[in-house]
Amino acid sequence: MSHPKAMNLRFPDPAQRAAIEAAARQEGVSLQEYILSAAYARATAVEERFLDAFRASMARSGDAFAEEAGTADPAAEQRSAEQQARRDLEEQQERGHAA
Repeated sequence: MSHPKAMNLRFPDPAQRAAIEAAARQEGVSLQEYILSAAYARATAVEERFLDAFRASMARSGDAFAEEAGTADPAAEQRSAEQQARRDLEEQQERGHAA
């Protein structure tokens, strides 16, 4: 059975390593935990930016289709049902991110 290896933390700049070690000590965590936490925070921030841009894109697309809806003119009930379904989906997605 293989044993997990510790992270190999090499810093070409000793000042950079000292600054990160000081920040980890201030947070009261190990250097590895500090670096992993920072990497996770950055990844989730990137994911959130992507999702925000995706939602904005979906809204623009929805608006464009809504403008063109007049040509097909679906029944008012159908439009209302579609809008409600869209709101429900958006609420589900927001609740998923809150968890």
